[in-house]
Amino acid sequence: MTENPSRLIAFQGVPGAYSNMACLSAYPDMTPLPCETFDDTFAAVSEGRAALAMIPIENSVAGRVADIHHLLPDSGLHVVAEHFQRVNHQLLATKGTSLAAIKRVYSHIHALAQCRDLIRELGLEPHAVADTAGAAADIAARGDTDAAAVASTLAARIYDLQVLRSDVEDAAHNTTRFVIMASDPIDPDPDQGPVMTTFVFEVRNIPASLYKALGGFATNGVNMIKLESYMLEDSFTATQFFAEVEGHPNQKAVRLAFEELGFFSRSVRILGVYPAHPFRERGEIALGH
Repeated sequence: MTENPSRLIAFQGVPGAYSNMACLSAYPDMTPLPCETFDDTFAAVSEGRAALAMIPIENSVAGRVADIHHLLPDSGLHVVAEHFQRVNHQLLATKGTSLAAIKRVYSHIHALAQCRDLIRELGLEPHAVADTAGAAADIAARGDTDAAAVASTLAARIYDLQVLRSDVEDAAHNTTRFVIMASDPIDPDPDQGPVMTTFVFEVRNIPASLYKALGGFATNGVNMIKLESYMLEDSFTATQFFAEVEGHPNQKAVRLAFEELGFFSRSVRILGVYPAHPFRERGEIALGH
């Protein structure tokens, strides 16, 4: 029986990926749909094969996820929520393998970067692959006895691997932030709780344009929590900025800030207005920007 698309949430990777875990944590009543690439993940939603997409955007240790800021604006989707997922890496191997026998370790490049201390301690040869769960699946399929994977407990269960060492990440605060994408935007009521606004903009080619464009957020007391730049179309002169602020565009201070931003920008596009996750209020983590 085919699963109802309205009950599916797409993620990039194979079963057992941290994105898979984020889907199960944030939307336990929905069925995760694995997709090969981020483009495939977005397409699953835009083509109606899934209702939502769980997209990792940044990690507290490794920083932003490569290419995501390029892909989000062109996806045709809207940010409708955010989710923070604690990342606990496990060193996994085929059953019966000893820690002393391990010579190589495979995982996503971000996961390897988050476990430098372990890799150095054990003198392992790191190998970057497409994703964490895929590394676990490959080791299980090959039956390697001298290699390990850095992946999740979910991957260990799915691929019947043993945990050689638990929670091997360098930083105790290792957390990944995800945004949840949908075909249609939402309009949360700021009176019901804190709201986030995510947008992209491109400034005019005039002196101090970025300073002037952002001045309205400062003068109106709007807290900008993220500002990142990246080149457009392989150009060294065209730059787009990805930004996030606290507040709703209909609130007076935010509205005035956006009016000033629009005056000094070639384009401004809101990617989503959505409730701030309670994780922000608890102040448990300061994400690297």
